[in-house]
Amino acid sequence: MSDCSLFVVATPIGNLQDISARAVSVLNAAKIIACEDTRVTKKLFSLLGIALNKEFICYQNYNEEDKAQFIVDLIKNGNDVALVSDAGSPLISDPGYKLVSLCRKQGVKVCPIPGASAIICALQLSGLPTNRFMFAGFIPNKDKARFDLFNELKDIDTTLVFYETAPRLLKTLQVAAEVFNSREIAVVREISKLYEEAQNGTAEELINHFTQNPPKGEMVLVVAPPKAQENKSAIDVEQMLCQALENMSLKSAVAEVALKTGISKKEIYDKALELKNK
Repeated sequence: MSDCSLFVVATPIGNLQDISARAVSVLNAAKIIACEDTRVTKKLFSLLGIALNKEFICYQNYNEEDKAQFIVDLIKNGNDVALVSDAGSPLISDPGYKLVSLCRKQGVKVCPIPGASAIICALQLSGLPTNRFMFAGFIPNKDKARFDLFNELKDIDTTLVFYETAPRLLKTLQVAAEVFNSREIAVVREISKLYEEAQNGTAEELINHFTQNPPKGEMVLVVAPPKAQENKSAIDVEQMLCQALENMSLKSAVAEVALKTGISKKEIYDKALELKNK
């Protein structure tokens, strides 16, 4: 078995000085670079002064299944391979876990090279609780999928972290206003760059801000955990629905609970369907 390794290397998310000395050393030494976009990675290497006399392999979601074994075989045959994403830490909403999994199964050493991560930086900037958090990836583009994701996660007692893009931010905040109500949200953008910003407020307040100040760049949404009374309210609604459904039709039960709680019929209806399915 070869002594060579797969190095999972974090690259800067904005400021080039965030690359570690260890990462530069590994990227200079590696014979083969697996990356999302070879043009982006070659440009980064040029800016960082990293040697370009190596093989660059395009490794993306669409070809991950086909390329994973090919890369593992390259390592077994005596080549160190460095895996990078376009920016930040590989595998975090980027391809790579299938390759790492295959390496582990076939006895190939995997060595992470830590570095920049938008998730961690956003949490540090947000001012929201960081003792416990959940990263939920990119927010879906479709309205229903976006609502369903938020609704699925809203009662979890933890800080929620999402990736989002500028063109979709206002739509996302409108859904957040409906689902998360007055919960505090931080929109963190342009991390480590010149116009780095963390804007906090309720979803409604953030809608007003970004309507007047159109957002640019990639961003991270950080949503505060539910308050104790929100969790209690969710439990109360379930109890009220269970009692109502014993003697009423689904439609009537939803109408009665919505009237008593002031919560939208759609939200009550979704909760009632969950209970019936259980």
